Amino acid sequence: METKEKKKVFKVKGEDLLKKIKVILHAGNVRRIIIKNDEGKTYLEIPITVGVVGFLLAPAWAAIGALAAVASKFTIEIINIEKKEEKKDEE
Repeated sequence: METKEKKKVFKVKGEDLLKKIKVILHAGNVRRIIIKNDEGKTYLEIPITVGVVGFLLAPAWAAIGALAAVASKFTIEIINIEKKEEKKDEE
């Protein structure tokens, strides 16, 4: 089985930032979340590993909440993991 990273980009308002990240995490298969401002400056980069989504992200939630109060628009980049099964030749 082969794995491949896929990037998705979302534009959100500051007040919707935390809500959107929670939705993304619940969707699963997220490897990394990168939060940037309008100019492309990275504010926060969160690597996500299996089993870390719970209480270990509590400090990140606080930081995300503080960021939402600072700026009006953000870009969220999501790096997903895609698993592809190798095709077997049929005889």
